[in-house]
Amino acid sequence: MNQAHAILVDDWHAVAELDFLRSRGAFATALLDVGLEVSCGGPDDFRVLRRDTGAPLATRVEYGHLFTTLGEPARDLVHFPECHEEDRIRVTGGSIGVNVSGLRAVENFLDMGHFPFVHTGYLGIEPHTEVEPYEVAVTEQDEILATACRFFQPVASPSAEGGMMVDYVYKVCRPYTACLYKSNPVEPERWDVIVLFVQPVGEERCIAHSWLAYLPHDLDEEATRWYMQLIFAQDKPILENEFPKRLPLDRRAEVPVRADAASLAYRRWLGAHGVTYGAIPAA
Repeated sequence: MNQAHAILVDDWHAVAELDFLRSRGAFATALLDVGLEVSCGGPDDFRVLRRDTGAPLATRVEYGHLFTTLGEPARDLVHFPECHEEDRIRVTGGSIGVNVSGLRAVENFLDMGHFPFVHTGYLGIEPHTEVEPYEVAVTEQDEILATACRFFQPVASPSAEGGMMVDYVYKVCRPYTACLYKSNPVEPERWDVIVLFVQPVGEERCIAHSWLAYLPHDLDEEATRWYMQLIFAQDKPILENEFPKRLPLDRRAEVPVRADAASLAYRRWLGAHGVTYGAIPAA
């Protein structure tokens, strides 16, 4: 195993939505090309076994999902404080399989430029297609942070009435973990939060798991979950038509524009950490 692969092995990855696992009892999945058997023996009895060796793997329960690891993580799960605030609607957004590299799925999550064309009538609409300049930096915690992001959206959230400019903050915490903070139309001093946990099934296959922490203004769990599933259902065919399916890390491989600042930072960050799984390394 090379060092780049070890970075991913020694990390926590979401592999099951808890409600789905409780309803199914058990199912097979994979993580980094390793087959897994995930099972539920009771309301809070969750297990993950390697299918090749039968060895049990460590598990954690958080954010409505079951997490596991193939190695020995030196770090805990990423902490998202807003996701623990009890006055929010906190719900999973579904687990959706996508035939593309998980790194592509994270990059798509960071991309505002596709809103008017892929999420027409919801996250964007023509002629409001311009992505205003925004700031991107790598923090002291070694996370990518994109701030001062703004975009016009006709339906910014399930509770929004009419179009509005929406403020965004994006954060990439781990190669396959990212989150989005969106300004709330009712409480502008607080943020709605979407966390994306991408499960790298293989180098060109992933499962996108999400956890939503929305402020509860004229919302319920069903509407919040439906909205997230609608948005990702629109993304899925676009992602599956990406070519190549793995994410090129060489900035010359795909022509960038100003709106791609977060994507370029993500690719550089992956390259700096030696992450090559699901990627095409730079020359």
